[in-house]
Amino acid sequence: MFRLNIKIAWRNVWRNKTSSLINIIGLAIGLASCLLLLLYVNYEWKFDKQFKGADQVYQVLTNFEDANGKITGTGDATGNTIADILKEKIPGVETATRIGSFGQSLIANKENSFRRDAKFADPGILKIYQYEFIQGNPKTALNDPESVVLTEQTAKVLFGTTDVLNKEVQFDNKTALKVTGVVKDLPANMSNRFDLLMPWTFYQTLFDWVKEPSWTNFNWQTIVKLTPGTNVNQVNEKIRNLIKENSTTRAESFLFPLADKHLYGEFVNGISVGGNIERIYLFIGLALGILLIACINFMNMATAKSERRAKEVGIKKTIGANRTSLVAQFLTESMLLMVIAVLISIVIVETTLPTFNHLLNIKLAINYHNISYWLGIVGVVLITGFLSGSYPALYLSSFNPIQILRRKGAGAKKLPFTLRQVLVVGQFCFAIMLIIATMVIYKQIQFIKNRPVGYDINSIVEMQQDGELYGKFEVFKSELIKKGAVTSVSQSSGSISHDGSNFWNFEWPGMAEADKQIVFNQIATSYDFIKTNGVKLLAGRDFSKNFASDSAAVMLSNSAVKQMNLKNPVGTIVKYHGNDAKVVGVFDDFIWGSPYYRDRPMVIAFSKDWSGNITMRLNPDNSLSKNIEIITQVSKQLNPAYPVDIKFVDELYAEKLQGEKILGILSNLFGGLAIFISCLGLFGLAAYSAEQRTKEFGVRRVLGASVNSIMNLLSVSFMKMVLIAVFIGVPVACYLMNQWLGHFEYKTAISWSIVLTSVFGTMVIAFATVSVQSYRAATANPVDALKYE
Repeated sequence: MFRLNIKIAWRNVWRNKTSSLINIIGLAIGLASCLLLLLYVNYEWKFDKQFKGADQVYQVLTNFEDANGKITGTGDATGNTIADILKEKIPGVETATRIGSFGQSLIANKENSFRRDAKFADPGILKIYQYEFIQGNPKTALNDPESVVLTEQTAKVLFGTTDVLNKEVQFDNKTALKVTGVVKDLPANMSNRFDLLMPWTFYQTLFDWVKEPSWTNFNWQTIVKLTPGTNVNQVNEKIRNLIKENSTTRAESFLFPLADKHLYGEFVNGISVGGNIERIYLFIGLALGILLIACINFMNMATAKSERRAKEVGIKKTIGANRTSLVAQFLTESMLLMVIAVLISIVIVETTLPTFNHLLNIKLAINYHNISYWLGIVGVVLITGFLSGSYPALYLSSFNPIQILRRKGAGAKKLPFTLRQVLVVGQFCFAIMLIIATMVIYKQIQFIKNRPVGYDINSIVEMQQDGELYGKFEVFKSELIKKGAVTSVSQSSGSISHDGSNFWNFEWPGMAEADKQIVFNQIATSYDFIKTNGVKLLAGRDFSKNFASDSAAVMLSNSAVKQMNLKNPVGTIVKYHGNDAKVVGVFDDFIWGSPYYRDRPMVIAFSKDWSGNITMRLNPDNSLSKNIEIITQVSKQLNPAYPVDIKFVDELYAEKLQGEKILGILSNLFGGLAIFISCLGLFGLAAYSAEQRTKEFGVRRVLGASVNSIMNLLSVSFMKMVLIAVFIGVPVACYLMNQWLGHFEYKTAISWSIVLTSVFGTMVIAFATVSVQSYRAATANPVDALKYE
């Protein structure tokens, strides 16, 4: 029986090539879209969950309070002392590790040198993350202070092989380290990634301030693993007041699941209120919505051809076929189409995946060796095939054979028009919601792009200040200006494009005791910071070599002046890190952190010793390539051991918009596909209606009805359904997008132009889709419609 059903199904597919092709295309695109979206959702969902025991791993977070005990912010940085306290004094803590990031650092052997992401950590990190070691012993790999663990790729880049145990590498062109381990490359969806991992004891030999115990030097991460069965709430009760008990800082520590940090990392009043998880829910809804639309499209196309199948059903029922066998036949047909669609969708996914990865700047791949993947595919085929085929099967199998064979219209009066109309309304509700969402996301991104950055972002490049560039900075600066590659150069403690450091206990005249808890951003620099970066100076001046007193000077942002309530800030003596400093200038606020949120007030302090970043303004009279070539040449002459890595500040700033950029790309791409599949569904319903009314249209044409009047008969009913979808979809979309915009301090608004454009676009698309079928029905020869009577 199954074999017969397959044969009949194949014949029907082949006989109805056009409708079968539309069904297969809709299902294939829907499935491919769903698979791509779910691949991305799976990538985000598995962040920091790839290692064994991930559910027992927590990160120590810090809630900062004001003088009244109100939580002003939550950070993931800690001092360097809490890890040892947790291990030694808190029951249930299996191990804890400090992690310090050293950024892109030089790693070299005798032949090769590269910049790679370096981290320092206690040996406990190997017990927490349980990296897969290719070479070395995880129990002893970080015991020696002058040891290093490399990733597989780093080992191959340096030596061409992973068989590098006990070989020597040079770190930062200063210290020889012995390779004590090689681990498998870390997945991209892991927060604590590295190319080389070194012991914390080695970190302490590099900097005295790392060795000095501190509760309030918030520069590191602390990761904790609890023993199974430990109540994390009880642990949090015991560690809450550790910072207050050991310092004067008003802050509280607590453990938060590391596996939840990526998706639930947004905190208000010290409580997680969501984060990226909302974006994940959006993508899951989009994936399921597209698949559902594809199934609805299948139903509409199947019922559109009901007249052609009615006689077949009537004859089969007359010769003894029961309803169960007919349902089985139609479901088999549905499953056959679904299998074909799945095979095509896999081809589509594999073909488009490289482009998809490039658009999102990630690496997604399908693991065909994973049995769960194939079980998932089979499950999708069965569920989707049953979902899309069940309604047509039940509907077609319910035809009355006597009415069919007497040509009574196959029970036309019993057709569930309401359900079919609901399906179309649902399709276009989803479509118009996607159009509005896409336009709002685009407008929000443009709003943030157009928000004044606060400095001249164009023609600025930066590079790390390392090696000989610390001692030879002035020579480097003068050479570049003399050769005409740049017009200005400055050194600073960090990049102007990304926030990096903050402090409190800042003191000024007339402050209240509670003001010591205000957190300020800080950058340390020497000369020409304002000139190089194009920051707007509101009062006073930049640091100058003409004033020896500038060695103890600061500049304040406009928001800092307001926060400090200073009437005449220039010339005011303040205490910066306990030392007297004179305010010499006030500058306009610029975006240092997220462009979606308000930055903290900022202090720019003079310091020749605290540096690490060089910023250069390129000479506009030269070509870009010439300027970069000169900078590279001079850098190589003065600092030959280090590769030159020049970054454009406008590109670094653009990275801040990456999250919303991904959201915009996915909503645009898959929103367009959803609309396309919705139109296929509308086309199917128009075809169904035209087929049901063939005789009526023939009679009207014979009696003199025009093509336009017949087109209106068919089009108006469908446009009414689209209009109903508009009235439902618009308020729902506006509500959801207002909720989304509510997460940003700086945000656009949903304007009437967006709503009207979305409605007009939807109506035009729907009308164009229906008009194709309406025109075909209206221009058909009426003789063909009537001659069978």
